[in-house]
Amino acid sequence: MIPPPGGDVEGINLREALEKRYLAYALSTIMHRALPDARDGLKPVHRRILHAMRQLKLDPNSGFKKCARVVGDVIGKYHPHGDQSVYDALVRLAQEFAVRYPLVDGQGNFGNVDGDGAAAMRYTEARMTEVAALLLEGLDEDAVDFRETYDGEDKEPIVLPGNFPNLLANGSSGIAVGMATSIPPHNVAELCDAALALIKKPEMSVEELAAIVRGPDFPTGGIIVDDHAAITEAYRTGRGGFRVRSRWHVEDQGRGTYVIVVTEIPYQVQKSRLIEKLAELVQTRRVPLLADVRDESAEDIRVVLEPRARTVDAALLMESLFKLSDLESRISLNMNVLSKGIVPKVMSLGEVLREWLDHRREVLLRRSRFRLGQIRHRLEVLGGYIIAFLNLDEVIRIIREEDEPKAELMRVFELTDLQAESILNMRLRSLRKLEEMELRREHAALTEEQAQIEALMESEPKQWQTIAWQIGEVRKTFGPDTPLGKRRTTFAEAPTHDAVDIEQSMIEREPITVIVSEKGWIRALKGHQADLSTLTFKTDDQLKFALHAETTDKILVFSTGGKFFTLAADKLPGGRGHGEPIRLMVDMDNETDIVSVFVHRPERKLLLAATDGRGFVVPEAELVANTRKGKQVLNVEAPDEARLCVEAKGDMVAIIGQNRKFLIFPLEQVPEMTRGKGVRLQRYRDGGPADMRVFAKADGLIWVDSSGRSFTRSMEELKDFIAERGQAGRLPPEKFPKSNSFGTPTLP
Repeated sequence: MIPPPGGDVEGINLREALEKRYLAYALSTIMHRALPDARDGLKPVHRRILHAMRQLKLDPNSGFKKCARVVGDVIGKYHPHGDQSVYDALVRLAQEFAVRYPLVDGQGNFGNVDGDGAAAMRYTEARMTEVAALLLEGLDEDAVDFRETYDGEDKEPIVLPGNFPNLLANGSSGIAVGMATSIPPHNVAELCDAALALIKKPEMSVEELAAIVRGPDFPTGGIIVDDHAAITEAYRTGRGGFRVRSRWHVEDQGRGTYVIVVTEIPYQVQKSRLIEKLAELVQTRRVPLLADVRDESAEDIRVVLEPRARTVDAALLMESLFKLSDLESRISLNMNVLSKGIVPKVMSLGEVLREWLDHRREVLLRRSRFRLGQIRHRLEVLGGYIIAFLNLDEVIRIIREEDEPKAELMRVFELTDLQAESILNMRLRSLRKLEEMELRREHAALTEEQAQIEALMESEPKQWQTIAWQIGEVRKTFGPDTPLGKRRTTFAEAPTHDAVDIEQSMIEREPITVIVSEKGWIRALKGHQADLSTLTFKTDDQLKFALHAETTDKILVFSTGGKFFTLAADKLPGGRGHGEPIRLMVDMDNETDIVSVFVHRPERKLLLAATDGRGFVVPEAELVANTRKGKQVLNVEAPDEARLCVEAKGDMVAIIGQNRKFLIFPLEQVPEMTRGKGVRLQRYRDGGPADMRVFAKADGLIWVDSSGRSFTRSMEELKDFIAERGQAGRLPPEKFPKSNSFGTPTLP
């Protein structure tokens, strides 16, 4: 586009212009909006609010003024931004559930933990708290530098004196350009103890400091369930997080029933949204153990959770709710702050405390210099007064008779300009006789104070001693015995509940019957079905396995490839159709077949065998697969494949081959493994194992023939078949089924 004629046109590089302007914007956001100063822990808007309230004389002991008045002064004099954003910042400083040590004492509706907003600024009133007064202490004593406001008509402090560890005590959060900060609130008594320890031992490690500052202390309480090592590491690097859980207890309702009462919720969680989420979990039955949720909160939080039955484990119910709701929350730690108010930097716990202590020393020195100047000025004036009292008649004569009394006084008594001016401005009532004694007393006191301040400024140990005294006074005011200073957040270890138990608690427990067909199709019928004669299957398909299970169970599938696959019973297709092929639910090879399907019982052990007669015992707890690929347990090489899987309950093994050779040997001869080929159970010239059984000597061996008749043989009757593992065996006992099968299901 051609620019219009007239005027000077300057060509600029678009890339350079964008970089320059975006950098200016980024720096403005980082320095003047989003990141707090490490020295007073405040962002500019909060600093300006407190300074404006101080100018309005809204001290802790004074009356309240409308928030609209405060906001008007802030945006008119110091902060040229929207009034609502300034009011929101002021409101947060007054919310006891948002700020650990409120800086503003609010009167009126300042919002609540449910997430309701504050009333309009024309209805609410405010004044400063004792904490804010500590932050501003010494502002009139040249403690910090001032700069011009945005319009150049006034002055504002660059940083506050900060006689309170506000950065860590109240925390801060903000998002700048390319960086962010997130600092949770801490307990002031612990911070003061850590600062005092750091004064005594400047090289103190973060590990030692973390033993004093045990972790955050949230205004809403709660329980931190991270271990001490993780908390220490977060404080060492300046980055990390804390798992915070709600505080709860069980209330007995009589007759064996109970309810769970939540009295504290995690920091920055809105109670109303938490209740909505819990109600949604009840409605969708995602947590079957939970029957109802009620909000009985008044001044304090009281959320009542009603279990579905009196037999429900309260701890297990809470563990499942911690996983699915904001009853457990993660509070991040990112101590990215402005060092010296200029350089953004991620600091460790020790660096943040050191920055605050160095600032306190600088404030102490500046206030001492200011006081020293005042004392010197007053001593000079007092020196003139004393000379005047000693020569009172001559002074009066000079004032009455001389045309230039000031110059004459300076000439006669060798006074300074200040002394002569002060004598001339003296009131007549001050010419009493007693006034001289008071002047000399004041002169002596100020001379002594001057010597003390000069000694303080020359001695660094005395400076730190004074700072330690100041910190000690803050600790007394906000100590652990005070209502505001008492630690609210406690520490505990998370209960070690099995993840499987927690996962199962989220599933509604119902009886089902699992049906598996010959061609590997699986489905689940509701209830424990006894009559399966009405079941229909696809053409050329029929029933292979039928299991009674519950929706909380895991179903294990053993394939001829030696792999175990895990299916969640609650995820099985319903029984209206023919189900789904197991091969689509897990990654089972097409050339493999299903050997066995059974309900997982982690306490059991199983005996596995392949077509080559090898096998071993495996704990069933080791068979659960966490992925679709399954878990390889029995190693087989083609043409061999897995053939048998039976429960290893007993002390003897009976095995029969396809060649109708029968062998019994002790189970202790079979090793227990988690994966492998195993050892030879029985030797064959051709074929492989047909069936096997583990039984107890005391009970004897039981088998069932095709007619349903049961036969039991004692160890005495079977003594001719007992041999060492790996032998060929001999023909089976009399009346053993021709099918070479023991006749009962291998696994219940």
